[in-house]
Amino acid sequence: SHSQLEDTAPRIVEHPTDLLVSKGEPATLSCKAEGRPAPAVEWYKDGERVETDREDPRSHRTLLPGGSLFFLRILHGRRGKPDEGVYVCVARNYLGEATSRNASLEVAGE
Repeated sequence: SHSQLEDTAPRIVEHPTDLLVSKGEPATLSCKAEGRPAPAVEWYKDGERVETDREDPRSHRTLLPGGSLFFLRILHGRRGKPDEGVYVCVARNYLGEATSRNASLEVAGE
């Protein structure tokens, strides 16, 4: 019989969905992963790793305990659209990794 404590590779049980957000508003990209041991979640935007307040305490992006990515406010200025792009969340443990569906974050027209 299978023990309940067998380690399992990550799988994404809640995927992020496309967001349209007004500049300066908060936003959350959902991601929830299961696995044993509990997988570590990282986010990528347009293929580049997203830094959160874990790396930079002043970041406006927070990785929530469940794996979702929370934006205190969407940054969007004449010089750039640092939050706009296509996001995926990746959950990893020693048995493997799982990648969520793509979710695009767009800032509503000025």
